[in-house]
Amino acid sequence: MAIYKRGRIWWIDFYDQNRNRIQESTRTSNKRDAENLLALRRSEVLRNVYRPPSKISLEDFGKRYMEHARANKRSWLRDQQMLQHLQNFFGKARLLTEIRPSDIEDYKLHRRTEVSGSTVNRELALLKRMFNLAQAWDLFQDLNPLKKVKFFREFNTGLRVVSPEEEEKILHHAAPYVQDLVRFALNTGLRIGEIFSLRWEAVDLKRKIITVFAPKTGKLREVPLSEDAFKVLLAWWMGKKSEFVFYNPDTGKPFVDLKAGLSLACRKAGVSGVSWHTLRHTFASRLVNRGVDIVTVKELLGHSAITVTMRYAHTNLEAKRAAVDALNGRSDNLVTMPQLPPVSNGELSPTQAVSYS
Repeated sequence: MAIYKRGRIWWIDFYDQNRNRIQESTRTSNKRDAENLLALRRSEVLRNVYRPPSKISLEDFGKRYMEHARANKRSWLRDQQMLQHLQNFFGKARLLTEIRPSDIEDYKLHRRTEVSGSTVNRELALLKRMFNLAQAWDLFQDLNPLKKVKFFREFNTGLRVVSPEEEEKILHHAAPYVQDLVRFALNTGLRIGEIFSLRWEAVDLKRKIITVFAPKTGKLREVPLSEDAFKVLLAWWMGKKSEFVFYNPDTGKPFVDLKAGLSLACRKAGVSGVSWHTLRHTFASRLVNRGVDIVTVKELLGHSAITVTMRYAHTNLEAKRAAVDALNGRSDNLVTMPQLPPVSNGELSPTQAVSYS
């Protein structure tokens, strides 16, 4: 029995190069596709390259992936948070081979009722990356199911930033240690993972500089400290109890996640749409609005390419207005204003309005 059906799905039945009987689901109701898969498997057996599907769960592979992420990504903490949502929906015991495109579509629709489409896309991108790595590590031999899933369309409507008024409200309602981290994030632009992993050996209080290591690029960057950021560090230095700059005052261990603490402060303050990454956006936008050149902003943020930083260029509206205003008076001799008849109801005509403005 080379091909048979279980319900609507076709299965294939064959022997591998070690004479072990293999029964594999084709995950399709199309007989022609099942026949093609069987032909492929037989060819792999003849060439002695067939490998039985690895049965690894989302939980077990998630642990392997997070070890990889911690060593190679600056944003590993964000990956950990997104992975939790994926595991809650699919189940930790779910095998990678059991996650199908239709299941991922169900996840899309479910998560879209809770978060924005762009957030769902980031989570799908993580899952796609995990499947690619599973293939590279010979832990998954099938086609990446994300290749058949269409991401939500995103519209670039600008980045959320925190206004000075919102900042004051958040600080007023935050716990003391959350206040310090909010102020530090707003004045350094560090990612929350970089803040959590910051050690005293990377802090030079005399020069007022911190050195940040980026695992992804293997590069170091120096970030000067503003007075506010320096005061925060000085206060934690006075009560130093760990090699890490910031730590949980109850346990003495480094922070792992303060999403709930910031969310609680924002909820009490009546401020919505603010995350730890919003504080990084705010830092960059404030620099641009104060006339700091985009290359310097790139270096402070630790972006690998200037194209990533350019999304903040749109925030400097006043600089754009000043640039356009610099053209005033240069074309008076070239443009002739049309003479429009006066308005009969006593209002100023367009030309009169311009002359009086």
